[in-house]
Amino acid sequence: MNTATAIQGSKEGHAQRTAFFVPNGTIEALKWLALALMTLDHVNKYLLHDKLAGAFALGRLAMPIFAFVLAYNLARPGALEKGVYPRVVLRLLLVGVIASVPFMALGGLAAGWWPLNILFLLALATASIWLIEKRTNASQSAAFFLFLVGGAFVEFWWFGLGFCLAAWWYCKTRSRAALLVWVFAAASLYTVNRNLWALVSIPLILAAPLVEIGMPRLRNVFYVYYPAHLAVLLLISTVLGIRM
Repeated sequence: MNTATAIQGSKEGHAQRTAFFVPNGTIEALKWLALALMTLDHVNKYLLHDKLAGAFALGRLAMPIFAFVLAYNLARPGALEKGVYPRVVLRLLLVGVIASVPFMALGGLAAGWWPLNILFLLALATASIWLIEKRTNASQSAAFFLFLVGGAFVEFWWFGLGFCLAAWWYCKTRSRAALLVWVFAAASLYTVNRNLWALVSIPLILAAPLVEIGMPRLRNVFYVYYPAHLAVLLLISTVLGIRM
């Protein structure tokens, strides 16, 4: 490869990066960290009745990290043109419906179903970003409607949805305004969590570009793991006679 070709390839590679760039292996590591924290939180909630010290606080990092990983991937250049958004929305909704069976059976939900699980939150965030990216008056209005109405039905409500959108905005622009909104959105999760542990996710994520982890991407692991781990927790709680 000659020098000109190498320079051109480097420029093209840089053009494919988000404004806030994190190595792919590190993004994958963040996803696995979120999976571990979510599992710890759910074991503590459904099997131990919140008796494991520190587990609830650490569990408040899971959703923000998942939301960031999704937002980061949606912010990658060409996501709209490649048809990423409809594929992700469909996948999240499909697996969200499957996961709803053990999620609702585990109990602790108002009227037996509310709020809908985190996959519906992520699907709603993806659909909203998709509409924003279309950049028409109708799509912007539809995105606002989805945020306003849909946020009432999903886990973490409008606060979690706002976190997703702010993370995407920051990944796209790396602007100070986006960062401030993102931090505010993390702080607003106090309304749901009754603590400010979600804020810890921000410096953790901002430090991610400094660490390159050679972890291969397993594309569908979260979609399989989420309903599967809920089903296992339901089975264990049923055998042990544990109820919420």
